[in-house]
Amino acid sequence: MRSLLLAVAALISVDASAAEQSFPTDGGVIYFNMPSGNVGCQYTPAGGSDVYMPEDGGPELGCDRIEPTYQRFILGKAGKAKRYQNVGDTGCCDGSHTLEYGNSWKKGPFSCEATKAGLSCTRKDGHGFFISRSKTEIY
Repeated sequence: MRSLLLAVAALISVDASAAEQSFPTDGGVIYFNMPSGNVGCQYTPAGGSDVYMPEDGGPELGCDRIEPTYQRFILGKAGKAKRYQNVGDTGCCDGSHTLEYGNSWKKGPFSCEATKAGLSCTRKDGHGFFISRSKTEIY
């Protein structure tokens, strides 16, 4: 029983150290990267920005993975996430805003959790994606 209580206490202390991060906007758009530098994301609000309008009017969360193959994942305001493998504008992951491992980010209907295993992002209705160097998944 004592070891069970210690295990539960350890889990609670790990969860307590997790923090929700926020990042500044650039014309309404928010950029952040994983600590590995292999995944970077862009949040575009409803109505778009001066330079980009989401296909469905937004909001939209898009994340790019560089290695082992460049892929883009787009989660719009409705429906399942989409994966693009032939991306013409591969400009990922050069920002200075890092979503640290163990932390989360939330904006509009989207939330993301960064772990050493990868990045998991979901919309409030449960649709989303998982991205890592070794695995990608849409749900």
